[in-house]
Amino acid sequence: MFLENTVNHTEQFGWIEVICGSMFSGKTEELIRRLKRAQFAKQRIEIFKPIIDTRYDDESVVSHDANEIRSTPVPVASNIRLLANDVDVVGIDEAQFFDDEIVTVCNDLANQGIRVIVAGLDMDFKGNPFGPMPALMATAEYVTKVHAVCTRTGNLANYSFRKSANDSVVFLGETQEYEPLSRAAFFEAQISKIDKGNTHTKSKVSPK
Repeated sequence: MFLENTVNHTEQFGWIEVICGSMFSGKTEELIRRLKRAQFAKQRIEIFKPIIDTRYDDESVVSHDANEIRSTPVPVASNIRLLANDVDVVGIDEAQFFDDEIVTVCNDLANQGIRVIVAGLDMDFKGNPFGPMPALMATAEYVTKVHAVCTRTGNLANYSFRKSANDSVVFLGETQEYEPLSRAAFFEAQISKIDKGNTHTKSKVSPK
């Protein structure tokens, strides 16, 4: 379990925590847990999420288990800097959907003495590093990687496999569109998906 940094009141400085992993691994759940602990301690908090994330609620950060906390949807990362006033803790969910400016914003807030907690997917559906997440992980003091359970093997899952043929990097979805897979299961699923795609393409080609 993650325990908060001991604050040295003679040298008040912030820090960055990153919570990353695949879909269905509990990233948002852990983000909400940390924010509610801070809230209970009567610390001033602000939570932000990208405006495109409307899966469960337009204005709340909601986990797959229906835990939620009020948030402010913003279109670009720079808005967070403008809105995070007079706070002790800033929470940011679905950070992978923000532009690269999110890295500078988080570091600026931390340098102002604010604790910044960021949650996001570390890899996209192809298994590639996702958006600004690698840079956030590199500049953070604390990185927590959480895992789901592979739906095919029962092993730890760190990949988010997209079931549909949609090839867009940004594609919101739940269990109907995605499933968490282990490395071996993800590799096999990718090969199978490619083979099906090739078969489908060949069937469309009319014989000469």
